[in-house]
Amino acid sequence: MTVTIRPFAQADTDAVIALWLQAFPEYQDTSRPHRDPRLSIANKLGTQPELFFVATRSKGDEGNEDGALVGTVMAGYDGHRGWLYSLAVDPLARRFGIGTRLVRHAEAALAMLGCPKLNLQVLHDKADVLAFYESLGYRADAVVSLGKRLAPPACANV
Repeated sequence: MTVTIRPFAQADTDAVIALWLQAFPEYQDTSRPHRDPRLSIANKLGTQPELFFVATRSKGDEGNEDGALVGTVMAGYDGHRGWLYSLAVDPLARRFGIGTRLVRHAEAALAMLGCPKLNLQVLHDKADVLAFYESLGYRADAVVSLGKRLAPPACANV
């Protein structure tokens, strides 16, 4: 399978959302409003949009006439360390190295920014995802990941 990795374009929105709904069942859980794919895309486009990448099958691949979107990854860098988010590959396109290529592409983009360390988080019950990242050289750090949900900002009365 021939794949092109390129920056996200606004026209990719619907295809990205469809892929994420398939890859991340958490996005369909209405009790988790922070898992809104449209909000995730909008937030990324507001912060380092150049670190949002998509993978598309090349036109002419068997069964593909339109360069279908088959993968995504988002990265971020705060000047101290980088992060990977939303790595997703279409289930029918898995085992062709697309996830590996997306991770390596994001790593290279972060390295070009001077990023010395990369972190990511994986839900504890995703053994297959953990194994994938371990195969790429990622290891569990001796840290505890903490989180806190912040209330959305109040609307300003003008």
